[in-house]
Amino acid sequence: MEESDFQRIADQIAQDDSPVGIDAKKTHIMILLALERLESRLERIEQQLAGQEQGS
Repeated sequence: MEESDFQRIADQIAQDDSPVGIDAKKTHIMILLALERLESRLERIEQQLAGQEQGS
C-alpha cells in the first residue's frame, strides 16, 4: 500500500478519545462499503463471464 493511501485512511479513522485510537464505527462502515463495492464488481464479472459462455 502506498504511504499516502495508508496515511489518508489512518487520518480518516483516527479518533483521539478512543482507547484503541480509531473510530470503530467509521472503520466498520468503510470496510462494509469496500465489501459492497467488491460484491458489485464480482457480480458484473460473473454476468460478463456467463454472457461469454452463452456466446461460445
